[in-house]
Order: sequence, then C-alpha cells, then structure tokens
Amino acid sequence: MISLFHSPARRFLAALMLCAGVTGLLASPAHARVFVGVGVGVPFYGWGPGFYPAPFYYPPPVYYAPPPVFYTPPPQVFAPGPASQPGGGQACYAGPYVCPMDRPVAPGSSCYCLGNGGQRVWGRSN
Repeated sequence: MISLFHSPARRFLAALMLCAGVTGLLASPAHARVFVGVGVGVPFYGWGPGFYPAPFYYPPPVYYAPPPVFYTPPPQVFAPGPASQPGGGQACYAGPYVCPMDRPVAPGSSCYCLGNGGQRVWGRSN
C-alpha cells in the first residue's frame, strides 16, 4: 500500500493545504470602524474658580539704585606702541647709512643722508 504522506515534502504540502482550507472557511471580510470624538484641553476634575489661586502681580520697587559714581577702565594688557613717524615712516637707504625722511616722497626716488663728516651720501627711498 502506498501512502500519500510518505515523503516530507508531501507531508508539508498536505499540512499547508489543510491550513489554507481551514483559514478560507474562517476568514470573513474586515469591517471598517470609524470613531469620531471631541476632546477638551482641560481635565474636568478639580476645575473651578476656587481651585487655582488668582495671579498676583508685585508692584515695582519704590526706589531704584543709582548708577555707580565712577568708572574704572580695565587695565591695559599691552603698552601703546611708538607714535608714527612724520612722512609715513619712510627711510632713505644710502649705502651704509639709513636715515628717516623729513617729508614724504615717491618710493624709489633719490634722497640723501648725512655721513660722518657732514657730507651728503645719496641713496634711494623706500
């Protein structure tokens, strides 16, 4: 005699068909349900005129403190630098001599410095 449930694959297929048949008999169409509600933002318990205390606003002070009489500036962290030289800080470079310019000139123009004996040594400005 040959059995239908001889191989494991046939057993699984038979169990699957049995479950599908039972599920098909028990299944019914789903019913849609709609709920409409109204909400209130405050709970009803303890609500009333005497439940919460009335707000109390304090009056402003009678006297305001005056501003400070003096102002102390903060200490300087860095010492101020040297004052700028007149003429924009140009210098004349004349060989071994470098001297400040007394009036501004175009950069690269000729200028002179006084040497050790008071003679003029010619050079170029920066």
